[in-house]
Amino acid sequence: MNKAWWKESVIYQIYPRSFCDSNGDGVGDLNGITSKLEYLKELGINVIWLSPVYKSPNDDNGYDISDYQAIMDEFGTMEDFDKMLAKAHSLGIKIVMDLVVNHTSDEHKWFIESRSSRDNPKRDYYIWREPKNGKEPNNWGSFFSGPAWEFDEKTGMYYLHCFSKKQPDLNWENEEVRQAVYNMMTWWCDKGIDGFRMDVISLISKIDGLPDVDTKGGKYGHCILGTANGPHVHEYLQEMRNKVLSKYDLLTVGECAGVTIEEAKKYANSQGTELNMVFQFEHTDIDARDTPDGKWYKDKIDLVKYKKILSDWQTELNEVAWNSLYFCNHDQPRIISRLGDDSDQWREKSAKCIATCLHMMQGTPYVYQGEELAMTNYPFKDLSDYRDLESINAYNEWKGTRPEAELLEAIAYKSRDNARTPMQWNDSENAGFTTGTPWINVNPNYTKINAAEQLKRPDSVFNYYKKLIELRRFSEHSDIIVYGDYTLLMPEDDKIFAYERKLNGKTLVVACNLSGEKAEFFAPKELALNEYRQILSNYDGEFSLKNMMLEPWQAIVWVK
Repeated sequence: MNKAWWKESVIYQIYPRSFCDSNGDGVGDLNGITSKLEYLKELGINVIWLSPVYKSPNDDNGYDISDYQAIMDEFGTMEDFDKMLAKAHSLGIKIVMDLVVNHTSDEHKWFIESRSSRDNPKRDYYIWREPKNGKEPNNWGSFFSGPAWEFDEKTGMYYLHCFSKKQPDLNWENEEVRQAVYNMMTWWCDKGIDGFRMDVISLISKIDGLPDVDTKGGKYGHCILGTANGPHVHEYLQEMRNKVLSKYDLLTVGECAGVTIEEAKKYANSQGTELNMVFQFEHTDIDARDTPDGKWYKDKIDLVKYKKILSDWQTELNEVAWNSLYFCNHDQPRIISRLGDDSDQWREKSAKCIATCLHMMQGTPYVYQGEELAMTNYPFKDLSDYRDLESINAYNEWKGTRPEAELLEAIAYKSRDNARTPMQWNDSENAGFTTGTPWINVNPNYTKINAAEQLKRPDSVFNYYKKLIELRRFSEHSDIIVYGDYTLLMPEDDKIFAYERKLNGKTLVVACNLSGEKAEFFAPKELALNEYRQILSNYDGEFSLKNMMLEPWQAIVWVK
């Protein structure tokens, strides 16, 4: 396996709207981020993935871009961005931008021209189709509920939008579109950024002919079935690498909805023809049902299946591609409320256990803002508390199909807004996020879960994350943690997630009890038990590598 700086990095995702507000308008901004860079340096991360900061009407919180080379008014100015970039670089922190090029805003100048007439030169920048029997051109449904087509009265045709109707899909078959995207990417690279996280990049090539897809009994078939891993996606990404990515030393990660392990080997291959790594969603979708409303249930994660999914990705990509390691991001509920235990009794123990399990795997780990503090889901009670378009649309689409209380509970459990509540900096009003009225409610538990308190306490979740990151980046065990081969232990156990890593004669063993009960760990017989030493645990004391009862949410790492 070839070594690379991006394999040895730890990445921290910032959702700018909710990170830190410097001017009291209730919305996070670039100067707020700049003011907290020393905090991130203290944590030990060396790369920031910045969710979109481009100009946007904010129909989908910045993922609807109206100008790729300007900054959103609420976030500041390009001068503010340049200052943030310079300070980050001075602290040894790289900046990765969110590249959203499957679609634009309907307020982007390209789309304004495209919809102005059927013969406009930019008409073919987007995907337009004639009505079929007076209705939508096919049966595709949007990620955000409803049809994936919007009728345009002026020109009498439909345009495709896999997300909101204010997010029309770009037509990547048009060479001019691709070149315009590459020119924009080059502009940012020349400014000095260090990479791209590519939003839904697996969707840019649509199935030829845009045929109907399986509806699974619902009104619409999910548009992912007609867009994921399309016929030209690898051709486009190889062209992107040739035109832009190969000319700079960048970190690139593709958000690849619908990706399989075999497809991932193409996107993130070790030959470097496309991207460095992908985000896959098998593990985040594990508790979804195979129905049109499948996401919106409060089903428990099956740990045996969860371990198999993560382990398959570890073993199948070993030496042929590279993994990204994540449990949380701006689209996922808080992992501690989903896989862990967010009660006062077990919150910190379970957060440390979950973090250990992830950060000791092969791949590049991602920390989502607040994850290092064990921030939890928000106690949503009323629809008016939500800001997320997906959550609001889901309620409107599925109300009446099952009990109201059950639907509201499921949306509260799975809503993307759980990840988007303001960062909890201290116990002052609004958690120190803003002096104004926050754009979305602050979680009321901020008085006990906040950065100021945890920075002062040696046994805090924050300081545990520091240890994890230091072990991966700066310790004598860095190579085995980053590059070592992976083998799952106790695959059928429904409480313990244990595995070993091997590299150059060295072995690392990780045992995590992902349950609120004691559970027995069976040490592999072939290991020379007395040669192992403990390098990390979330419980006090020294624990030998042998058959033993792990305490609830206990995690231990040994090495020889």
